[in-house]
Amino acid sequence: MDWHQLWVIISAPDNVPIVGLIPLLCFYIYLAWKQAKGNDDLIAELEADPAMAKTHHRKTWPFKPGWQKEVHVWPFLLRIEFLAAIIITIILMVWSITLNAPLEEPANPNLTMNPSKAPWYFLGLQEMLVYFDPWIAGVVMPTLIIVGLMIIPYVDTNPLGSGYYTWKQRKFAISTFLFGFIVLWISMIIIGTFIRGPGWQWFWPGQTWDHNRQIYEVNRDLPDLFGIASNAGKMIFGALVVGGYFVLGGLGVYSLFRRYMAKDFKRMSLVQFSMTQVFLLIMLALPLKMILRLAWHIKYVWITPWFNV
Repeated sequence: MDWHQLWVIISAPDNVPIVGLIPLLCFYIYLAWKQAKGNDDLIAELEADPAMAKTHHRKTWPFKPGWQKEVHVWPFLLRIEFLAAIIITIILMVWSITLNAPLEEPANPNLTMNPSKAPWYFLGLQEMLVYFDPWIAGVVMPTLIIVGLMIIPYVDTNPLGSGYYTWKQRKFAISTFLFGFIVLWISMIIIGTFIRGPGWQWFWPGQTWDHNRQIYEVNRDLPDLFGIASNAGKMIFGALVVGGYFVLGGLGVYSLFRRYMAKDFKRMSLVQFSMTQVFLLIMLALPLKMILRLAWHIKYVWITPWFNV
């Protein structure tokens, strides 16, 4: 393992924020999980003791006695905010002194960077370009992300979990968020930052980024594995595969809701549940397509004259 290469990648000024993001993300997920578990235990305790539920406070955080009834902005909140502002200012000063700004030479049209990477917040989209057509990865997917975030208030009919952390009362919502944020966004940023090297090739952590490296991989379309050569046959076969995925996946989501999330299922209308099914299956399609490409070198599943999936 080339430890020097790994250190060069990690310590690059552009990548330091991503390195810092990982432990911060783990810490805040742990903190939220700890508060959610405490609230779930308290809810179970109050449900078992109706007399205690009439007088006991409803949240386990913050833990200091009396804070659950009344919290003054001065001095408690402002003092914490002032200390936080001082600490952040010190961190930024030390950061700016110890690390050089990631400024480079003026752009040269005769010399292209290798690898040429987008800003970290767009690396997920750049990584998706490996697995989808440019217009799907650059236009359709971002549009679906925005639309999906917009419709959440209209499909999330669970009234519980408002104003406090809980896991048992919001399993589906929290699981979906963690899958979308961690698996479909943060992991893509990490792959684009630390895994993708020259030529946007896949380099495992510690491998030397060799600019002269060549990989002989034959990417195939799914219809080619079944001996389908005609364009019409590929289009029909792909349509059947994609349609079968949504039909079978929809039945799986329906069965999952009926068995494990019956209360949420009963609250939803047909339109709300249909939209939830569609967006869930689209979210799952991204890691499935990544696995097909990375494990079996399958480029496209559905080939048409207008688009490829």
